[in-house]
Amino acid sequence: MKHLFSNRAFVFLMLSDLMQNIGIWIRNMALLFFVMEKSGGNPVAVSLLTIIEYAPIFLFSIVGGVLADRWRPRRTMLWGDILSFLSILLILFVVLAGYWQAVFMVTLVSAIVSQFSQPSSMKIIKRCLPDEHVPAATALSQTMMSLFVIVGPIMGTAIFQMVGLEASLISLLVIFGGSALFIALIPSSVDVTASDNDSSGSFMKDLSDGMKYVRSHQMLKIMMCVYVILALGAGLVQPLDIFVITERLDLNMTDVQWFTALDGFGMLVGGITAAVVTGKLKGSTLMFIGLAFLGVSTFVEVLSVWPVLTGTMRFLTGFLLALAETALMAVMIRQVDEKFVGRLNGLMTPIFIALLLIGSGSAGVFMVSTSIFAVYFTAGVLFLLASFISLKLPFSSEVRKDVNVI
Repeated sequence: MKHLFSNRAFVFLMLSDLMQNIGIWIRNMALLFFVMEKSGGNPVAVSLLTIIEYAPIFLFSIVGGVLADRWRPRRTMLWGDILSFLSILLILFVVLAGYWQAVFMVTLVSAIVSQFSQPSSMKIIKRCLPDEHVPAATALSQTMMSLFVIVGPIMGTAIFQMVGLEASLISLLVIFGGSALFIALIPSSVDVTASDNDSSGSFMKDLSDGMKYVRSHQMLKIMMCVYVILALGAGLVQPLDIFVITERLDLNMTDVQWFTALDGFGMLVGGITAAVVTGKLKGSTLMFIGLAFLGVSTFVEVLSVWPVLTGTMRFLTGFLLALAETALMAVMIRQVDEKFVGRLNGLMTPIFIALLLIGSGSAGVFMVSTSIFAVYFTAGVLFLLASFISLKLPFSSEVRKDVNVI
């Protein structure tokens, strides 16, 4: 781990990610409670806010991925933070002016901006770290995301309750300003490499080249297949989680929060473990174990009538899934040509979300027409299938020589 924290570019990138995670959760929770208050708890208004936060994933992740490959990553992330700062300033203005409905439009702008940061962040990691350090770096990033799954809603709710909407928005200005400062401190050399793209081509040509790149590489096609199956299975079980708690365990529906927390805590521990064991275990081993256990635990969860057993499965599932996700992200960063990192991320994200929503949309009808056992066993089989397909992924140990270690 010492080699990561001695890398200036990586340290400032992680500090920026930390600030952005804090800001996103404060923003999401503050706007959720604000819309609830102003709309009188109107479910249409609340659902509209959720749609606005997730719609850009479909509409702009591909665009953001293509442009991330054309633009300099450090500069792209810096402008992203600046635009996030301005969008929060605009939200604050419309709230103080009394036009609370305008919050929806400004939130859309803020969500769009975020679609440009992730692929640029991946490019910086690829440029500033040698290949053998990438798995540990992705593990730390996964750990941070898992941590905020647990503490993000709690933190955002507490801040809103203590200081209210206006003060929450003002704190966001400080947070996104701080994130921009950390990005500015990343050495500018990450924006200047021999592999920089020629941006003279058209946008559509770049997008077409990205799709051709995926089709021409067996490894990427296998990875896409794993992603699709994993998303479909996750979509099937996600909305039915509460029925496992109420029907199988005979608990109150509010108890679902504790099992969700166990899952998040498992992912947190898994991310930390992945950072330690990467290099000692093969990426293919981590991914296979994580996905295979996810399939087995899905069977156990729906059969279990003991809260302790179900809770243990949730923790272990989160733990091993974090290992699998770390391995998958590492193989993408290490083995994908840098010129196509953004476009690959832009293609995979909407595909994953689309299959997740398809699974979620069909889960209720599937359960009504069959049973909860049929749904969970179908999802378990899908997870096991993904685990065996993942064994075909090549996890090369070859180290790149064109790395800019800063």
